[in-house]
Amino acid sequence: MSRFKYSDKAILNVLQSVKVIALLGASSNKERASYHVMEFLLAKGYEVIPVNPGLAGKELLGQTVVARLADIGKPIDMIDIFRNKEALPAILNEVLELEHRPSVFWGQLGVYDEAVAEKAEKAGMTVIMDRCPAIEIPRLSA
Repeated sequence: MSRFKYSDKAILNVLQSVKVIALLGASSNKERASYHVMEFLLAKGYEVIPVNPGLAGKELLGQTVVARLADIGKPIDMIDIFRNKEALPAILNEVLELEHRPSVFWGQLGVYDEAVAEKAEKAGMTVIMDRCPAIEIPRLSA
């Protein structure tokens, strides 16, 4: 997993450049990490669009949940993935079909895949995997 080491500067650049984040695997369960990360990112001023087919059309933390990335209907800067790492190839394929691809493909803690990272980078995206923005923002004072 040594490939997934990033400089603080690289992470900070991402966190300072993105404004609109699609949070894939958003949960209405207040015990889930995705709920707390979404809450944190909203409080930090990011626009967060929750993605979860089981909650589509409902509101989560004041945001309307969409079923899939293609349902967002506007450009997003970053996809923050709360799914198991086995889902990454299919997620990347969905991202590559978007009219406006996000510039950042971010996998949460434990969410990483070397081949997916390489393919996303070749498609022009910045890739960060096995990290959490809700940990990195306070750590880097972003």
